[in-house]
Amino acid sequence: MGRGFRKRLGGKAIASEDTDTFSIFGPFHLTSIDWTNPYHRTSVASSLVNGVYTLEADRLEERVGSEALAKPWWEFFHFTLLETLNDDDSSIYGAIFEYELYNLYENTPHVKVPRYVIAFRGTVLKGKTWKFDLKLDLKCIFNTLHQGNRSMYALNAVRRMVDKHNHSAIWLAGHSLGAALVLLAGKTMTRVGFFLESYIFNPPISSIPLEQLPGGDIIKGVFQIAKSVVKATVAMALTDLQVPIDDPKTASWIPYLYVNPADPICAGYIDYFRHKTFMSEIGASNIERTGARKSVRSLLVGRRGKTLSSDLSSEPLHLLPSADMTVNKNKPTKSTTAHGLHQWWERDSTLRENWESCCIRPYPEDKLEQLTLQ
Repeated sequence: MGRGFRKRLGGKAIASEDTDTFSIFGPFHLTSIDWTNPYHRTSVASSLVNGVYTLEADRLEERVGSEALAKPWWEFFHFTLLETLNDDDSSIYGAIFEYELYNLYENTPHVKVPRYVIAFRGTVLKGKTWKFDLKLDLKCIFNTLHQGNRSMYALNAVRRMVDKHNHSAIWLAGHSLGAALVLLAGKTMTRVGFFLESYIFNPPISSIPLEQLPGGDIIKGVFQIAKSVVKATVAMALTDLQVPIDDPKTASWIPYLYVNPADPICAGYIDYFRHKTFMSEIGASNIERTGARKSVRSLLVGRRGKTLSSDLSSEPLHLLPSADMTVNKNKPTKSTTAHGLHQWWERDSTLRENWESCCIRPYPEDKLEQLTLQ
């Protein structure tokens, strides 16, 4: 669940050094940043994440000095690297960046501008790094990402920054496995009252990607409803028929999700929110909410004592009451992949017209804003 080390561009195979080169592969067309423009914010956030990928690539390839390729991914946008975040195997999985021009926006509170961005990369299938990364990929599948040293290190880094600085000026960004870390950190900080601006690219979801299955929407809808009913029935039986109530703090956190329906790793979010909206429309929000709150793993394990509704370990990581979701409906080409991070700084404006925005908000009386996705 991350960026490949070999890609194709214009029908020709190219090495990772080329894809790591900002002047060839990056959003170098953005010579000035308009922070009120969502596309600009998306491009900067995804570029910083790619900078973390390239930091790890520099380490693995032993590229140092003038041969290192990572710096342009943040220096082009006037960011400084404050700190790298390293795992037990010395691999670089994250970084903390500071925006050098932040002071210019101190008198414009209506403009979203980060002072610090904490970025996390996804899986790297190279060197010894792949062993640690694949273990975490499995934790995502089994909803145990909160266990393990990297998750603990990442949460500690976020907490440390929040303790030292104004949380409203701290942004999170991550791709794939790194997106899962952002979800974990963002939801954890939300539970204690800190709402961090978060950019989550191609996040993994531990569910059947119905977008990838043959058959009509009716079959998919029936499957989703049946799954919700079964899970809700089992969950309520194990919790003395208590219907969970969404934490209003969690509902107030509105992360930016970026998904591609052709990507089986993240496509499930489309069905998740579509189903959530449909169940609200037919007055079955309680069933959907109860079923969604429990992962299949937690139901199979059974009741080992009651857990609080705020216990992140007992619920799927993808459980979100609110989100701003961008869906890239362009089909993958030779130069792009459905799971690739680079699609989110797409330079072709005609292709960006196929990005669709979906806003999910809980309304009073359990009503949700409509999804526009077809």
